[in-house]
Amino acid sequence: MSDTPNASASRTMQELSTGLPDPLTIPDARRRIREANESGNRWVIVLDDDPTGSQTVHDTPVLTSWDADDLKWAFDQPGHGFFILTNSRGFNDDEAREQVSEVARAVEREARKRGAEVALIARGDSTLRGHYPLETDVLITQAATAGMPFSALLLAPAYFPAGRVTVGDVHYVGTGDTFVPVGLSNYAKDATFGFSASTLPDYIEEKTGGAIAATDVISIGLEDIRKGGPERVRDILLGCTDAQPVAVNLLEEADLDVVVLGLLLAEEQGARVLTRCGPSFPGARLGIAARDPLTHDEIFAGGERPGHGLVVVGSHVELTTRQVAHLHAEVTDIETVVVDVPRLLDPAGSGPELARVGEALISALGRTDVVLASSREQITGDSGHSSLVIAQTVSAVLVALTEIAVSDATPAWVIAKGGITSSDVATGGLKIRRAMVAGQLFPGIVSVWLHVGEDNPALSGLPYVVFAGNVGADDTLAEAVKILRGDART
Repeated sequence: MSDTPNASASRTMQELSTGLPDPLTIPDARRRIREANESGNRWVIVLDDDPTGSQTVHDTPVLTSWDADDLKWAFDQPGHGFFILTNSRGFNDDEAREQVSEVARAVEREARKRGAEVALIARGDSTLRGHYPLETDVLITQAATAGMPFSALLLAPAYFPAGRVTVGDVHYVGTGDTFVPVGLSNYAKDATFGFSASTLPDYIEEKTGGAIAATDVISIGLEDIRKGGPERVRDILLGCTDAQPVAVNLLEEADLDVVVLGLLLAEEQGARVLTRCGPSFPGARLGIAARDPLTHDEIFAGGERPGHGLVVVGSHVELTTRQVAHLHAEVTDIETVVVDVPRLLDPAGSGPELARVGEALISALGRTDVVLASSREQITGDSGHSSLVIAQTVSAVLVALTEIAVSDATPAWVIAKGGITSSDVATGGLKIRRAMVAGQLFPGIVSVWLHVGEDNPALSGLPYVVFAGNVGADDTLAEAVKILRGDART
């Protein structure tokens, strides 16, 4: 397997755009998508493999539990869709398989009660890390068993605000105006979910172990989108059978709107389409138009909360380390409490280390805002599985410490940095089962959830900021803290 020649070097946006037709902008596209969902009683359900998939939506429910009462609550909210946090990216293969299967069955049961049609999205990482093809295989098998097979599987990892775009089937990771093929980025070296390919067809062949050849993958190109419009996308999808993989090229939001409108046309003619995507796709599929970033006053519309803020940092990517350093330079009165990971992983030292950090955390929260972080030297195991186990162990301790903070010094707000960390803090530390995505702190990145507080009224309205490890600039974390403190953009 080898990438095509244009997957071997970085590009500028101008170079990526050279020779392409102008974007096709369809007026009121998002409104048309919303109306189509409503008229068809179609519910868009996003199975999110970590909490960062909601960065392009607002006023949208999110669940971390999928029992009957929680699903009923989500289906009863305005709009025709919601997110369910599966956290499968933090699980091993068997755990992920079981989780996704259980969630899909629960959704289908509730949808049947309501006579609703469900459009499933398996939201994954925009840098292609995660349980692919495992998750989509589970959903494809269950649908076929139920007599409702998928005809196509869209792969659309684009995430425009974070510089993740796909051109000529090559998926790129952008920083500033430099776009690097994803297989050459540090993300491709992930200890658990690493890969080498940069083109989506080659990635599919690599991750399926050759079960699906790159030559068997259909592409929706930017020529198709910009010259053929929704009708061309519809025709491509109507030609698919047996969950045919379809690589979706996307360079900007207008391209995505065309694809979704074409998908709706195909569904009207009987196509059944499953989507594996990055964060940009769900917002378009739900028909949600962009809104301005949230201000401090909007976040705390119900009034200021007592206490101090808590920033929980589990991510070890280089960008997060720089962001934490910048935070300390910009917000000088914030304190840091560090969990010593080597001591934590030592059976003899883990108990004393947890006790030490817990005491230090409560003491610091009594004085000021606090950063709770794992020590910055990343420790990996000798395999992808053992590295995941180490990450899970560290995350479990951060969750336990967040629980202590909630119990003994309820924070005014919480930021969680990193995918696994933000999921575990939400479900374990803050006991969130239901929340509303209020919006984002910055254009297209860093979501704010508002805790519904169904099990703990004291936490109702608590702002919980889901901050992916790999998004933003060096100063973005500091700016987020300033907004929550009321120091900026009121």
